[in-house]
Amino acid sequence: MANTHFQNMIFWAGNNATTKAKKSLPMFQPYPSDQTFYGYFNDFLEYHAGIWTITTTEAGTGSATEAITSGAGGQLLITNAAGDNDADFLQLKGESFRFSRNKKAYFSARFATNDAIQTDLVFGLQITDTTPLTATDGIFFKKDDGDALLDLVVEKNNQAIDTNGIATLANDTFITASFFIDPNSSKVFYCINNGDPVGVEIPDASFPDDEDITVSFGIQNGEAVVKTLTVDYITAMIER
Repeated sequence: MANTHFQNMIFWAGNNATTKAKKSLPMFQPYPSDQTFYGYFNDFLEYHAGIWTITTTEAGTGSATEAITSGAGGQLLITNAAGDNDADFLQLKGESFRFSRNKKAYFSARFATNDAIQTDLVFGLQITDTTPLTATDGIFFKKDDGDALLDLVVEKNNQAIDTNGIATLANDTFITASFFIDPNSSKVFYCINNGDPVGVEIPDASFPDDEDITVSFGIQNGEAVVKTLTVDYITAMIER
């Protein structure tokens, strides 16, 4: 794990998220060897398709591909075929995570797309589903076709709390989106580009604590043109 990407986890896991971020590091720091948390981190220095459940639609010209591309720190490039609604979604095999109101949890991803408007995107922790854009359980970031706005979705059994327009994407521009569960609060907190956390009140009926979930991300075309998604890193950590 790269310590640069782990700084948010170090801060957020050891402090109440309602405080201002990054004033100081806490005394308790869950390093990767600390078994207080379990988790997954990928800096995409390499890519192994066999660890992912991949759902691909290739109605247009060409084939979807997933491959390492040049970039400092490692990057994964997903390229879709050239059909409207062609898609490529990746979900880590094995649903190895479960949210709880009583346990800290953290997810963060840094990514960019070549088209901030004519794409659908999804990043987060969800149930394994062939249609991640409409998954019924999870906490995830989603961008809809037709706008450049990133939304946060917290959903249990198809009862969703959507927080729309938390950030605006731009073409070929990286954004870092993170969320955090604080056991001391009934809110789910999100953070964009390492800014201050913002809390969203989530009722129990929409908090996804009854399903095992997994890392999930991908892209769907909004028109019959090749679209790409570049992923710099993904981190997911949950308290044992």
